Amino acid sequence: MAQQEKPAPDPVTIRDIAAVAGVAVSTVSRALSRPERVSPATREKIARIAAELKYVPSAQARALSSGRTGAVALLVPDVTNPFYFDIIRGTQHQLKAAGYTQLLVDTEESAEVEAEALGALRRTCDGVVLAASRLSDPAIVEAASQLPVVTINRGIHGVPTVIIDTPDSMGQALEHLASLGHRQVAYAAGPVGSWSNARRLRAIEDHAERLGLRISRLGPFAPKTTSGAAAADAALHSGASAGIAFNDLIGIGMLQRFAARGVRVPEDFSLVGCDDIFGADFCNPPLTTMTAPVEQAGRVAITMLLSRIAQGPGGAGRELAVLPTHLTVRQSTGQAPA
Repeated sequence: MAQQEKPAPDPVTIRDIAAVAGVAVSTVSRALSRPERVSPATREKIARIAAELKYVPSAQARALSSGRTGAVALLVPDVTNPFYFDIIRGTQHQLKAAGYTQLLVDTEESAEVEAEALGALRRTCDGVVLAASRLSDPAIVEAASQLPVVTINRGIHGVPTVIIDTPDSMGQALEHLASLGHRQVAYAAGPVGSWSNARRLRAIEDHAERLGLRISRLGPFAPKTTSGAAAADAALHSGASAGIAFNDLIGIGMLQRFAARGVRVPEDFSLVGCDDIFGADFCNPPLTTMTAPVEQAGRVAITMLLSRIAQGPGGAGRELAVLPTHLTVRQSTGQAPA
């Protein structure tokens, strides 16, 4: 007959330590979490007994005694978007180095889902990074009043943020297209609620006026490859000879649609993407795009957030970090058709 395994013993608690030491449970709690509040003799006695009993404080107990959970949440609109892969990698590496755990939440491009997630996280993490948040400004300010918050690609007064400066490289893209003889450029816009989309559109309009280019605004489109077919069709009907996509996913989808329709790129139509995600240089043809330091943005955001956490409520810290971008020219752009 097989011998049954003995059940694992119950973990040692501070009540067990208190019983052996002959002191109150509250005294043990103070000795372990706020040792300066008990006498040296009592502190040493409790520490010795805790070691003899092999007491291990739970994560929950540590959180209650320190006010910290050791966890930081990262909220992203779409975890399947390769742009966020590097954000996640950057935040993860920085948090691991600091001894923190990362909680990852996919908010599904929904302000409602994002708000619900924030509400649930307020008591389970020490701070939050909001990447390309779809929340309103007041909602983010309200969240930042309750726990440390840092945003990526969302500038709000009083909330620390990391901005990837793609509007600057929008100017580079238009100058590049103008130098190739293009006079009308279509912009395949991103989601209506995207703060980055609004900034990119303003930059395109400003630079187009300076360069004497005509801009056709298309969309809005969901920032997914599947949106590329509709964006490509709209671009061809716009009369433009070149286009700029809100992100590389839309741009890649446009390339696929152009190929299906027999439109040659760049001979018939030139195309520029944005973000330089993994795979942008594997397209046919490889996509001209705006290269961004995405992983660095994740690292900087965590550095700013951990500084806020360490300082506590009302602490001051770095409020803004702007990371430059640049245009990477590949084979999807060429001379305007004669």
